[in-house]
Amino acid sequence: MSFGHLIREIGRGAQGARDMNFDEARQLYGAMLDGGVPELELGAIVMALRMKGESVAEMSGFLAATHDRMYTLRRPAGRFLPVVIPSYNGARKGANLVPLLAMLLKRFGIPVLIHGLIEGFGRVTTAQVLREFGMAPCVSLSQAQQQLDENGLVYVPLSVISPGLSDQLSLRSRLGLRNSAHSLVKMLDPFRGESLLLGAATHPEYLDMMREVYCSHGVHALLFRASEGEAFANPRKRPRIEHLRDGACEILFEAEHESIKVLPHLPEACDAKTTADWTRSVLAGEFTLPSPIANQVACCLYATGYADDFNQAKAIVAVEGSGLSSLP
Repeated sequence: MSFGHLIREIGRGAQGARDMNFDEARQLYGAMLDGGVPELELGAIVMALRMKGESVAEMSGFLAATHDRMYTLRRPAGRFLPVVIPSYNGARKGANLVPLLAMLLKRFGIPVLIHGLIEGFGRVTTAQVLREFGMAPCVSLSQAQQQLDENGLVYVPLSVISPGLSDQLSLRSRLGLRNSAHSLVKMLDPFRGESLLLGAATHPEYLDMMREVYCSHGVHALLFRASEGEAFANPRKRPRIEHLRDGACEILFEAEHESIKVLPHLPEACDAKTTADWTRSVLAGEFTLPSPIANQVACCLYATGYADDFNQAKAIVAVEGSGLSSLP
């Protein structure tokens, strides 16, 4: 592959650049993940894609190359699909409720794998909140598999499942801008199709792109607007939640356009300890579970096969939501 020729094609800005096709994108990103692109050319390619914007075909090719090289995990025994939660943004204004969502799903017996970054660069990460519960990130694939099988909940750093993509993500500290890897991490499935992926993005155009890529790859996912970039429903105003499976899209909940009338009791600060203490209170039934999170749990119960249909899933959460402390 001629990197110079490729840079000329994609580096002419948003108006003059040519998009790569799927095969070109797959070949290029494979070389990037393998460390086969010299630093100068790598920087030029990353910046050209940032200026041009990635097409659906390009992101599909990038994702295929990433999955070709990603380490995988075995789906835990049981009839419920595991839930995969990407967590790469962290909290800055509100509490990070990814750990709460994960622990609720675990109580229903649904395996949960969270992957992400440990360092939050000033934000409160999921790993930092989980540390308050005595849960440390896994340092190897075998440890992740064992903990998932035995405990049903695991946090895996990106470097464990995709070292090459982790390297691409780290380019932000050198170049000062996000790159394609920041979108790709939200599309990873370490179970190779035997899971439910929680896909979330902040900007509508990214949601549209993710929907097309998911459908083209046959990804099984819930797609919704993120909370500060994290994959949990805004506890004050539920987003639209779509269920994508086998290329088809089903709307499970429409977005709430106004904040809920009775605001839930939320943490007064977003630091890890305060968030963990509040999460414990919700799990103990001392505070009411915010209804948008309850709605999201119902979507997960339905999509993972816990409930036979969506109405049953909503009914289960409605009954159990007032007595969380009595769940297993």
